[in-house]
This record gives sequence, C-alpha cells and structure tokens, in this order.
Amino acid sequence: MLTVPREKGRPLQAYLAAPEDAGAHPGVVVIHEAYGLNDNIREIADRFAGTGYAALAVNLFSTGPRAVCMARVFGGMLLRPLRNGTVRDLRTALDFLGSRPGVDAGRLGAIGFCMGGSYALQLACVDGDLRAASLFYGVNPRPLEAVARACPLVGSYPEKDFTAGAGRKLDQALDGHGVAHDVKIYPGARHSFFNDRGSAYDPDAAADAWQRTLSFFEQHLTPS
Repeated sequence: MLTVPREKGRPLQAYLAAPEDAGAHPGVVVIHEAYGLNDNIREIADRFAGTGYAALAVNLFSTGPRAVCMARVFGGMLLRPLRNGTVRDLRTALDFLGSRPGVDAGRLGAIGFCMGGSYALQLACVDGDLRAASLFYGVNPRPLEAVARACPLVGSYPEKDFTAGAGRKLDQALDGHGVAHDVKIYPGARHSFFNDRGSAYDPDAAADAWQRTLSFFEQHLTPS
C-alpha cells in the first residue's frame, strides 16, 4: 500500500503490484467498483503484475469519510461526466504510476469495473497519456460523442444487465468515429460476472474477457 499525493486534500490510498524483474514495464491503473479497493481488486492488480505490468489499484473512497466520497464519486459519474474531481484524481494516479521507477510512461492503460468501468471510459476520453482502456459493465459518458477522442478501448458487458445497452451504443459510436475497439456482450452473463467472489461470477465469460483484455493491451501498449 502507498499514497498518491493530490493537489488539494488527503492523498489517495492505493495498492501497487509490480513485476520483480528489472526493466521498464507497461503500467495499468485499476479502478474499483462500488465495493471499493477490496481483495478482489487487489488480486486483479496482482494478476497484471504476474503478466508483466505495474498495476496501481486506487481507492477512490480514501480521500475523506466513505459516505462523502461515495456521494462525490457517483455524483461526478452521473451529473458531471468528464469534468469532475474523480477524473482529476485518476489523471493524478496515472501520472504517479508513469513516474514510478520501472514503469514506461509511454505505455499506460486503465481497467475499471461497473462504476470503475464508467470512469475508465471517461479517463480514456480526456487523458492523452492513456494508450488503452478496458471497460467492464460501465455506463457511457454524456455526450457520447466524447468517445471520438478516446484511446483504443476493449469492453466486456453482460447480456443480463442494463449496461448491455450501453455497450451496444458504445460499439456503434466507436465504429462511427474510427476508434480502435473490441466490444463484446456475453450471453447469459450478469452484472459483476468478473468478480470471482460474487454470486454472479461467470468463469467462462471472465476468462474470455481477461484474455481479450490482455491481448488488446499487448497490441496497443507496445514499446514506442
């Protein structure tokens, strides 16, 4: 665990997992769902480290009382997409990760789940340092035309969930804007299908989505 300094207020708490070997590794910011920075999210960061990435899992609920942070994060996602304090915090986290020893600042990505997936997409639309993002069952920013500025995106959505519609609309918008992407709707899957600690866990969909994410990142987070 470490802290990420912010311009104002308390620092962000975060969990860093990195490969043990020397060299400049690609980096990925991991953005949690509404459950916060829990064991599931830390394990995802560890999985990235095991495949050669430096992974920084941020705790968006650590800059004040949890209830206040949750209201700020969800309010920003729904009421002020693209222009809110959480996006600023994530940009700060991305810069922090890129400045770490052993991280190639030219190969930075992000991944997010539900609330975190929504913010990974917002980050992809506003931060030019981000080279690729993976979105799991998030909602789209308003206006949707903002995705014209996005980096390459890989999205994974469950069919049995309201976010499936968001995934279909995103797929169409990215086609129209010529943004590199891979969006897939998983038949029969439910919300949080990637969380192996939850009741909706779908091992087949989760395994496929993980491999698609790794393949997409390998393609787009290549050395400069």
